[in-house]
Amino acid sequence: MKITFKGDYALKIILDLSLNYGKDLTQIKDIAKRQDIPKKFLEQIVLLLKGAKYINTIRGPKGGISLAKMPSEITLGEIVRLIEGPTSPIACVSTTGYSKCDFEKKCVFKGVWLDIKGKINDVLDYTTFEDMVEKTKKILGTSVNNYHI
Repeated sequence: MKITFKGDYALKIILDLSLNYGKDLTQIKDIAKRQDIPKKFLEQIVLLLKGAKYINTIRGPKGGISLAKMPSEITLGEIVRLIEGPTSPIACVSTTGYSKCDFEKKCVFKGVWLDIKGKINDVLDYTTFEDMVEKTKKILGTSVNNYHI
């Protein structure tokens, strides 16, 4: 599994919104500046996140975006799969992107790929954005307002 810039940016957007959860709306330009994400690219990702019901958007001069769910209800795995697709290291062990291989029954590596997939999913599916907020606070202390990776 490889995380692209798009996936990395999506995770940063959700984390940024998680850090501001329950506060005023966040403007896209502010996230773009804090996270060093090109605004046009950020807008495209916001549309995907909105379509998947992870964020709410309000237009207008006092508009902005906010999380549609609590940070504790969103896992890293949900966002990674939304943007990147399956987390399997190879198609023969993928649940959603399975591709048959003629060598599959004799492959000594299939068990290794399944173990890797399991470990990746354990981390991604049991880590919430609330967990990431807590990690961010520990690393940065109370100065999370200007947070960026």
